[in-house]
Amino acid sequence: MRLENILRGYSLSIVLFILFISSWIGQLILQIEEFANQAVEHGQAFQWSEFWPEFWTATLENWQSEFLQLFTFVVLTSFLMHRGSPESKDSDEKMEQALTRIEKRLEQRARK
Repeated sequence: MRLENILRGYSLSIVLFILFISSWIGQLILQIEEFANQAVEHGQAFQWSEFWPEFWTATLENWQSEFLQLFTFVVLTSFLMHRGSPESKDSDEKMEQALTRIEKRLEQRARK
């Protein structure tokens, strides 16, 4: 595959990956700054060995909350509906009805 085809075919994944890495690096930088400021306030030196556990804890908490939100959305949309929403069951029912009408018309034309 050519690079152009890869970029076109996977552009959404590439952009989302870049956004993910950028936000994670941003979190790292800001958390280092915050951790260093707290160390200075307490008269201590910045230590990487104390920073990494705090960074990984914050990262996993962020991921956990995002997965919880996504899981909640998926579960609720499987049981509840909002008219006109593409995620709701009512649009699936409307689509099936439309397809059934189209199939009937095609069958009628095929018989002629």
